[in-house]
Amino acid sequence: MGVILFLAALSAVELPDVTGAEMEELRLWTSAKFEGTALTPPARPGIEVWYNHGPVQANARGGKPMHLGETAYNRGLYCHAPSKLTVRLSKPGVRFEARAGVDTNDNTSGGRGSVVYSICVGGQVVWKSDVMREGMPAVDVSVLLDGAASFELEVSDAGDGISCDQADWLDAKVTFADGSQSWLGDMPLRETGRRAYDTEPFFSFTYGDRSSREFLANWKLERTSTDIQDKRHGQRRESRLVWRDPATGLSVRCVGIAYTGYPVVEWTLYFKNEGASDTPVISNIQAIDTQFHRSGDEQFVLRGIRGDDCTPRSYEPYEETLAQGTAKQIANTGGRPTQESFPFFNIGRREGGLIYVLSWAGQWATEFERDGGDGLRISGGQGLTHFVLHPGEEVRSPLVVLMFYEGGPARAQNVWRRWMLAHNVPQPGGEPLKTMRSLCNGNYYPGLMTVASKEREFLQRHLDERIGFDCWWQDAGWYPCDGIGWPKVGTWEVDPIRFPKGLRELSDLMHENGKTTMVWFEPERVHAGTWIADRHPEWVHGGKDGGLLKLGEAPCREWLTNHIDRLLTEQGIDYYRQDFNMDPLPFWRGDDAPDRQGITEIRHVEGYFQYWDELLRRHPGMLIDSCASGGRRNDLETLRRAVPLLRSDWYNAPEGQQCLTYGLAQWIPYHGTGFIYPKDTYWIRSSFTPENSFGPAGEGVDNIDFALLRKLIDEHREISPYLLGDFYPLTPYTLAEDQWMAWQFHRPDLRGGVVQVFRRPLSIYESARLRLHGLEPDRTYTVKDLDKTETTKATGAELMEQGLLLTVPEAPRAVTIVYSTGA
Repeated sequence: MGVILFLAALSAVELPDVTGAEMEELRLWTSAKFEGTALTPPARPGIEVWYNHGPVQANARGGKPMHLGETAYNRGLYCHAPSKLTVRLSKPGVRFEARAGVDTNDNTSGGRGSVVYSICVGGQVVWKSDVMREGMPAVDVSVLLDGAASFELEVSDAGDGISCDQADWLDAKVTFADGSQSWLGDMPLRETGRRAYDTEPFFSFTYGDRSSREFLANWKLERTSTDIQDKRHGQRRESRLVWRDPATGLSVRCVGIAYTGYPVVEWTLYFKNEGASDTPVISNIQAIDTQFHRSGDEQFVLRGIRGDDCTPRSYEPYEETLAQGTAKQIANTGGRPTQESFPFFNIGRREGGLIYVLSWAGQWATEFERDGGDGLRISGGQGLTHFVLHPGEEVRSPLVVLMFYEGGPARAQNVWRRWMLAHNVPQPGGEPLKTMRSLCNGNYYPGLMTVASKEREFLQRHLDERIGFDCWWQDAGWYPCDGIGWPKVGTWEVDPIRFPKGLRELSDLMHENGKTTMVWFEPERVHAGTWIADRHPEWVHGGKDGGLLKLGEAPCREWLTNHIDRLLTEQGIDYYRQDFNMDPLPFWRGDDAPDRQGITEIRHVEGYFQYWDELLRRHPGMLIDSCASGGRRNDLETLRRAVPLLRSDWYNAPEGQQCLTYGLAQWIPYHGTGFIYPKDTYWIRSSFTPENSFGPAGEGVDNIDFALLRKLIDEHREISPYLLGDFYPLTPYTLAEDQWMAWQFHRPDLRGGVVQVFRRPLSIYESARLRLHGLEPDRTYTVKDLDKTETTKATGAELMEQGLLLTVPEAPRAVTIVYSTGA
């Protein structure tokens, strides 16, 4: 078969550096909502579209050059009457020049279309054309601006209807007093009508039988804002808003944080009974309940990914236009926050948009409701709240995060990734988290349960073979669980029969060889016949029969914290892995009285974070791995304390692994997955993530190609720093086995990156041209296929505009390309 060229170029993606306009939008929002002052949005340099029949297009018409007769033009603005634009300049203008004429195309040819052009400066018409039709020569335009900061371009119908009134402002440019010039086609295009944010509360709840919108304005409100600073986050702005009801003593406190280096704001609500008797029922708490607006004919487009359900479709991206007059509800299932649904959302408009995250380590629900006009109402909170508060009692809401952005969705996701790495991904010991390779035996079923001597042989064999792992991962089953196997959890001691010297002899072996140790725990699920169920049934929803640990109760949590702390210390355990293989929601709701619905869940979520926070306080260099039957508990607050080193319990085929990376990498920069060897290069490279775990499943290691394993683990170490860079999909998402999938990770700070490319087993395509993103156009990059010895060189402009041409004759095949300037 000959080479088939497969063009896999998505739309151009802007660099993800934060802009002044994005920080300005953050300031407008926080000023209105936190400080109570609505600011008028200032005018920004660029082109404001008051109206236009269809979208204004820059430097093209339908992705192709504009035409007047036979002459093609690649600079200018394509408009359609009626059209009115305001050009706002960054400095005083001297002259505007252009060529005006009706575009020649299949719709207009033959003299169709009739328009009149005009230009206004300072509110005065300074130039106006005669009636112009297709086929007429272009009119040269040259207008003095006399230092104006703005001017208007208008195209009107000539009186015979707007059909075919397709008007071009060709080679349009502004000359400034300093001699510099700016092409209109390169200026930002945006709709007019930016609104000031109102000062109304941005959350809601019901108190008794009344909505907070009816009475909150009558409660006493205290506002305070202070700058806070620490080593990790630098300076941020903290705001506290407290509403108090003089009749019942209920206080509602909002604690918000605005970041100074990113266009991000977050907040959490707290409800406290400061009175002497129970409050009326507080219900339907929406941690966010507010409106956002669009301009003109813009649409709101909702983008996100599915949650984990242990299938290859976990983290599958979706995109949906929110139509006027409709509402979309999204919620997780079972009480684990990223099970089936994922509470991270990108709401895009034509130019820019909003990232919204609802973080709650329990059951949540959110809604996107379009009105009949230009508004979108976003609401979200805990799935069920209907409770009274006793005197002195306080509860909290989910965390809400908003990020404002300009440009397209891919750029927004990279700004988000950078914020996640800078301010959220854990830093054990105060240092940025490094990529990791973990070795796990995985023998934890009855009949395969490992013993210390066999585990030591297993580890020593990998040390002798010089396999470059960093961490020994002891998974489930190291505790007494006779007859049943690993699911029998609740006796948190090392099995003295299989590990007579404890785990310490193995962790010591690892430490002697410069490795670390991570051990699996699942404290929240309690099996019948274990120490906790038998000795403390009062600590378990379900009692002696087993169930959910009451982590929200202080005596239980304090015992667990002290006990696990002792185990970590005595056994030499460096990293703590916590799993959660049950749905807690039925236990939470089954424990609540009719006037206390939601309380048990809140206390459990609070206790979960308190437990981890205390462990981290006692072990400041410790990494926590978050697992919940895979990736079902990856809310943002969990991710501030832990990383998901097994992003899903589904890792059964390389194509699915590729798709999981494609979806999840847009939101969570540090995550892990694994492969059970023996596997080939295609499979192993499909599993490369910032953390990569590997090991056998019962067959032992005698049939392992250690040379291949060593080579690929070393390759992972080489490329893994790039995996924490900006992420650019290079092909569409698909599970189809007859396609290619590719993406790029780019580190501007390292002036390099990696391209991971997969020709799937049924693909007929032997070549692909992939246009890269984020490079410096004038720099020369050295490009290397890690399966070859030779290198090539290309400029950043060549790699971004012409693309990287790859030929892959075999299928399936995974190709790893690294590039760097060498600087």
